[in-house]
Amino acid sequence: MINKLRIKGFKSINQAEVELKSINVFIGANGVGKSNFMLFFHLLNNIYEKRLEYYSMIEGADKLLHFGPKNTDNIEGGIEFNHEKEYKFSLVPIDENKLNIKSELVSYNDSIVDKVDYFEKGMSIDNFLGASDKESLLKEKGMENSPIYSCIKNYFEDFKIYHFHDTTNNASIRTPCSINNNVRLMGDGGNIAAILYYLQEKHNKHFQIIESIIKSTASYFGGFKLRPDRFNEERINLEWYEKNNPDFIFNVKQLSDGTLRFIALTTLLMQPSPPRVIIIDEPELGLHPVAVYKLAGMIRSVSYNCQIIVATQSVHLVSQFDPNDVLTVDRVNFQTVFNRLNSEELDDWLSDFSLGDLWQKIIIKGQPY
Repeated sequence: MINKLRIKGFKSINQAEVELKSINVFIGANGVGKSNFMLFFHLLNNIYEKRLEYYSMIEGADKLLHFGPKNTDNIEGGIEFNHEKEYKFSLVPIDENKLNIKSELVSYNDSIVDKVDYFEKGMSIDNFLGASDKESLLKEKGMENSPIYSCIKNYFEDFKIYHFHDTTNNASIRTPCSINNNVRLMGDGGNIAAILYYLQEKHNKHFQIIESIIKSTASYFGGFKLRPDRFNEERINLEWYEKNNPDFIFNVKQLSDGTLRFIALTTLLMQPSPPRVIIIDEPELGLHPVAVYKLAGMIRSVSYNCQIIVATQSVHLVSQFDPNDVLTVDRVNFQTVFNRLNSEELDDWLSDFSLGDLWQKIIIKGQPY
């Protein structure tokens, strides 16, 4: 599990150290920096996948640095796993408005320095990877038979932001996909049909659970009708039928936006082998309150096996969690500030109000003013 994240000089985050738990629900007004926290994981994934040069060129180094290069000369970050291992990096702006790796290293936490069994043969406490490189050396190290690099590699590959907002007619989630694109659910849900078909064929118990949860929030939904395209067996579309009428098949474009997003969320959370870290931006968009309650239940359920990071504006969703699961996000002195709620401090209030009520009544932070 990720237990701590350190961020310095990235977008609206001037300097922050955020401790993470199994469930982490970020709340706050529009524009305070919730999405920037999520995007830090996107940066980490691009560093690992050796796409930093392209990513920073497209985004613009001046937009990634906190208030630009005149105010911030580098981006620093650190991510600590299981209170044992940590990856640290520093990025600096270079010509053509891009970022370069100033330094990166993998290290063991100081608290286990004396625990010799943790150390790998021939490896020091701090293992310096390199400096002044266009791309990271982390991925090559991850290919080696090394516990510390294998741990980091597995996490970094899972750093994907799930954002099922685009459900327009031409969105990838509403179009056919390759039937073999079934290893990981795409961030926009573009391969949802292939993932569900794979679960239907190889993990039918989980597939039936997913269908059952969808039926519980969409009374008209009878089930999926998943099969390769008869004219092109390499492609598959998300097809379904109405309750009590299995002979008339509908396609994905005949699903409402909210139902389609809920299908994607349910598939993401209830698959047999979910990612180690699931990062979702505003999952409540377009969902009925009953679906929001179901979503909260799925998040709590899957949090026993993986770590959940969610940014939300939903009072209904926030009300389903313990205060210790929730972090408020505010803009203070032109920078993003994070604070985790404390159950003991809110006990008296929670005897009469839900956590969402307290948010609306401005009893807790995360406010637009």
